[in-house]
Amino acid sequence: MPAIALPSTTGGEVRLDELPGRTVLFCYPRTGRPDQELPPGWNAIPGARGCTPETCGFRDRHEHFTDLGARVLALSTQDTHYQREMAERLELPFEVLSDADLRLVRALRVPTFEVDGMTLIKRLTLIVSDGEIEHVFYPVFPPDTHAGEVLDWLRR
Repeated sequence: MPAIALPSTTGGEVRLDELPGRTVLFCYPRTGRPDQELPPGWNAIPGARGCTPETCGFRDRHEHFTDLGARVLALSTQDTHYQREMAERLELPFEVLSDADLRLVRALRVPTFEVDGMTLIKRLTLIVSDGEIEHVFYPVFPPDTHAGEVLDWLRR
């Protein structure tokens, strides 16, 4: 992992290259807010829908990840202020990281797409062990059952 510090919803910064042990980093395009419309054409973009159900899947299975010794982190290109509202509303037990400046996205050449003037990450999950990428889940479908898929892989 590159030596890039990313802002977190907990107020600090996280360097993925410095985290000991195993980290599950699930990357998603964007979460919506109940009081805002979706970007134009959102429903027609393959893989765009499902960010909130995917996030809730990792939330609901969080204890299983910790039992396996894995930390869970989420990543999107939305800014931390926007992410913090979502993390509080969904009562997430893990940090959400922001790559609004696209530094990590560019360094890892993560697949992205453009919509409504935003650069968004295509849904994928990285398993990072002691700063090294161990496994990549891509593409991710369906998003609502992906946390279970990652747990199955970790158990193997």
